[in-house]
Amino acid sequence: MCRLQRLYLENNRLNGTFPSFIQNSSWCNRHILRTLRLSYNQITGKIPEGFSLLSELEHLSLQENSFEGEVTESHLSNFSKLEYLFLSHNSLSLKFGSSWMPPFRLRSLGLASCKLGPNFPSWLQTQSSLIYLDISDNGLNDSAPAWFWNKLQNMYELNMSHNNLIGSIPDPQFMLSSRPSINLSSNKFEGKVPSFLLQASELLLSANKFSDFYSFLCGNITATNLATLDLSYNQIKGQLPDCWKSVDQLLFLDLSNNKLSGKIPISMGTLVNLEALVLQNNSLMGELPSSLKNCNNLIMLDVSENMLSGPIPSWVGESLQQLIILIMRGNQFSGSIPLRLCYLKRIQLLDLSRNKLSEEIPSCFKNFTVLSEKSIDRIETESRVHWYNSTYFATYTVFSYSYYTLHIICMWKGVERSFRSKMILQSIDLSSNNLTGEMPKEIAYMLGLVSLNLSRNSLSGEIPFEIGNLRKLDLSHNSLSGRIPLGRHLDTFDASCYEGNIDLCGKPLEKRCPGDERVTKCEGGEVHDEGDDSALYGALYMSLGLGFLTGFWGLLGPLLVWEAWRIAYMRFLTRLTDYILVMVEVKIAKCQRWFKD
Repeated sequence: MCRLQRLYLENNRLNGTFPSFIQNSSWCNRHILRTLRLSYNQITGKIPEGFSLLSELEHLSLQENSFEGEVTESHLSNFSKLEYLFLSHNSLSLKFGSSWMPPFRLRSLGLASCKLGPNFPSWLQTQSSLIYLDISDNGLNDSAPAWFWNKLQNMYELNMSHNNLIGSIPDPQFMLSSRPSINLSSNKFEGKVPSFLLQASELLLSANKFSDFYSFLCGNITATNLATLDLSYNQIKGQLPDCWKSVDQLLFLDLSNNKLSGKIPISMGTLVNLEALVLQNNSLMGELPSSLKNCNNLIMLDVSENMLSGPIPSWVGESLQQLIILIMRGNQFSGSIPLRLCYLKRIQLLDLSRNKLSEEIPSCFKNFTVLSEKSIDRIETESRVHWYNSTYFATYTVFSYSYYTLHIICMWKGVERSFRSKMILQSIDLSSNNLTGEMPKEIAYMLGLVSLNLSRNSLSGEIPFEIGNLRKLDLSHNSLSGRIPLGRHLDTFDASCYEGNIDLCGKPLEKRCPGDERVTKCEGGEVHDEGDDSALYGALYMSLGLGFLTGFWGLLGPLLVWEAWRIAYMRFLTRLTDYILVMVEVKIAKCQRWFKD
């Protein structure tokens, strides 16, 4: 082991404590181990102080294990050649003094989910060569000093998310030549979004207190590389800026859960590369601008929980045929569902609930090709929606290992369900509108559809038997009538799926259908009152009487008339009686022997 230079043991099932050859290595005159990678195992215990004897280490990777305890200055005091240090996702507490001067100059540092705070680590100021830094979820409860932001000039990736960092971010005038991926989400940064961050390729700023991004978007800087901008869950007020041409390379844009108002600007139609546009839960109003039809690469459009009005434009179906997710829930859209919406052959999640839509449900929904397939290629879907796509390398930095996941909020019976990594798609929700007419039987042909919500409309007619292929169903509060079809899943759904339809009957509702009560009484032997069906029961009793007489005289009549038949019948009865008596005697004898034993 003294002559070993590189040891790669990551992604195994190694457990136990730290390897003993390192702890008891005093027999080595000089270690020459340069790379030690033990990540993604199940190693437990503390990192021993003898570990510092590995003074030639350049790359140390211990992340994703179960190490615990403290890491002090003495653990790292001999590592003057260390360039890559990864300790993320362990239960480690890093105890370094405020005046500590590390002997190394790191290029990559990963300390995610370790205890580093509450103060911002001042020793990072000595690390002038960092290109990768992950200090997310470190318990930092401080402001980031001005000197820190200057380090972004050379970085490829920065992750400081899920801390309690406060204050505003300065706006220095320098170039970010490496197109970094910057994740500052889930902190308490406030004020304006600084315009120098436009030079990033991925900018995740969600769950902060930013209040303004007008100068960020409408300044003198053109974002030639910005592919992802997530400003969701902030405090941005006022109208959307009308200068989106400066960020026309955007692929993902999420401005949900802010305080935006006014109309969607026409210049958003210049985002021709956009794949996801999320404006959910703001106060936007007016109609969807027709310029959005230029965004024909969209796979997700979410404008839910706003005050948008007017008809659903036909161009949504004509021009946005790549859509997988279309969510327009909780607005004031009116009129009928346009037939051209059926052009969305790739659609898997369609939510038009809580609007003012009227008229009938189009029967052409069967043209939703993906939902008509019994099995859906989830790998292909998730690779488009979730995973970092290799075709984005022209925009993103090639050194970034991050990927952007869409935030999707679905509703089922008034309960929000949030998805980021794995989605339950294959859903249509048209609830809480003014839809009329019968349920189209063509929906039954959508074999890939998992859930269907048509509740709180004015649908009439009977429930198609074929619709029982679905696994989730809500038809409550309509004007449906008739018996709930038996078989498949329709009679196994909860009664709440059918409540509020006064003319609907059968299981699982407590209301019986006409004719059910009469059959029950007949089976119980109860006497029926005479009424409208008295003629039917009279004919039934007459038939029973004729059948009895025919059977009775068919047997006894010949016996009374012909003597030979009487003699043969009496012989048969005698033999049958003798046989029964013999069998009874045999059984009695066996029982006596059993009791005697």
